[in-house]
Amino acid sequence: MPLESDIEQMRAGVARLKAEIARVVVGQDEIVDGVITALIAGGHVLLEGVPGLGKTLMVRTLASAVDLAFSRIQFTPDLMPADITGTTILSGEGGGARRFQFEPGPVFAGIVLADEINRATPKTQSALLEAMQEQTVTVGNTRHALPSPFCVLATQNPLEMEGTYPLPEAQLDRFLFKLIVRYPSAAEMAIILDRTTGASSGVVSQVLDGPAILAMRAIVREVPLASHVRDFVIRLVESTHPDSGSSSADVKRYFRFGASPRAAQALVMAAKIGALLDRRYNVSYEDVRRYAPAALRHRVALNFEGEAEGISIDASIAGLIDDAMAKNTVKAPV
Repeated sequence: MPLESDIEQMRAGVARLKAEIARVVVGQDEIVDGVITALIAGGHVLLEGVPGLGKTLMVRTLASAVDLAFSRIQFTPDLMPADITGTTILSGEGGGARRFQFEPGPVFAGIVLADEINRATPKTQSALLEAMQEQTVTVGNTRHALPSPFCVLATQNPLEMEGTYPLPEAQLDRFLFKLIVRYPSAAEMAIILDRTTGASSGVVSQVLDGPAILAMRAIVREVPLASHVRDFVIRLVESTHPDSGSSSADVKRYFRFGASPRAAQALVMAAKIGALLDRRYNVSYEDVRRYAPAALRHRVALNFEGEAEGISIDASIAGLIDDAMAKNTVKAPV
């Protein structure tokens, strides 16, 4: 078990980070919590929402509050893989010998904003696959390590589909979470207008650095996971599989495929972080339930009948979570 002082230091660091983000970003507590959780867990996040909701602003603010290199990649149809990963160039100074030298691309940063990721072609989108999974980039025959921690925060617009390329399932699966950015409330809108149309603006200070984030990640991995909570995660993930004997009739009828083992890994890591930030040293069912929609919604897909019937993936996942909770015979630890 990690020391109590280490956990309190982690909680204090996360609280400071949230406070700094709140200086600029109004509301969106669930989104901010999900992004910070993914950063600590070592995962990546896909942010989906209509333009103007502050997705890019939130990522920039997070990058300003942590001492990590930040880069923004604006995805467009003419973007090439080398524009992301970097390329080998022929260099030489004066009359000296010329040699080939690798010039790193914008992916070589601690936090990478992949803005409107679905506007690039699949070939360019795939340039992030190795980086997101292995934290390396291979150019030619040479593998280059990316900095650690490394986090990709990608955005996409769900409304404008013309000129876009939906992310392939293999790449979607590499995102720890898919978070839906929703419209602000009327009260939040008033605060946004006051902040953005006045003379003053929020100033963000750096409150965390790379070693502190890696230390938090190490603490999280030391948190034990009770066998009944682990089995609950497994049952929940299996319930999304249409070919599973334990899946419901609706899943068998409407789902094309279910969540992968990465979904279970994401749920466990996120639930551990949630428990620690809630001053608990054990993971409960509620911790899993809290992060299940974000971890599952992009890892399941509807078949033709499900799409024709207008089935909501989020509503289906909510039903699966409720069913899994109802089937538990072991109470969650207090």
